[in-house]
Amino acid sequence: MIGFYNYSVVLTYISLLSSVFGMTQAIHGRFKTAIFCLALSGLCDMFDGKIARAMKNRTEDEKSFGIQIDSLCDMVCFGVFPAMICYLLGVRGIIGMIVIAIYCVNSVIRLAFFNVMEAKNALVSEDGQKFYKGLPITSMAIVLPLVFMVQFFIPDWAFRICLYLALLIVGVLFVVDFKLKKPKNSTLAILVVIVAAALVVMIMFSKYHVDFRAIWPWVQMVRR
Repeated sequence: MIGFYNYSVVLTYISLLSSVFGMTQAIHGRFKTAIFCLALSGLCDMFDGKIARAMKNRTEDEKSFGIQIDSLCDMVCFGVFPAMICYLLGVRGIIGMIVIAIYCVNSVIRLAFFNVMEAKNALVSEDGQKFYKGLPITSMAIVLPLVFMVQFFIPDWAFRICLYLALLIVGVLFVVDFKLKKPKNSTLAILVVIVAAALVVMIMFSKYHVDFRAIWPWVQMVRR
């Protein structure tokens, strides 16, 4: 079998599967489940790099493979998946398609640029601090749950405007040339708490329903 198989990419694959499952739920209108899956993908992505770096005996090929796998999965999880959710929630028409196109194209550009810079180890400052150039694509796993949370408090038309703006602003920031320091563990913990709080509000108050029974067929498939 081609490829490299070790625990350093397990979380990346879990993130991908979570998003693919979330897509199936979004198609059926189970947006709470879909947003939960997006947040779970983001959580996995926060720590997959740390797990990979903890594996000290990786070869250069395994490192390069991990970088490529991570970006390919990120395109599905944080590029296509959020755009699909927003489309199903009403980001449509000419303007909607333009916004989605900008978001998706910029997602690809941002990930390809990251791969080039990472391969050259160019995302490390002189004092050894790692940083991002442009907004990380995984930011949508934080932004969209927060936007989705507010739909309970505002009219539907205002919620759709928020979706348009979220896609457009985040998509543009993917390719804006600015430096952003990689967050420390304490910052990541705060982000996890914020997203978790948004999910709780969403599950309790959102008009969109969640159907955990839909997860059962997937659980049975894994058990087999």
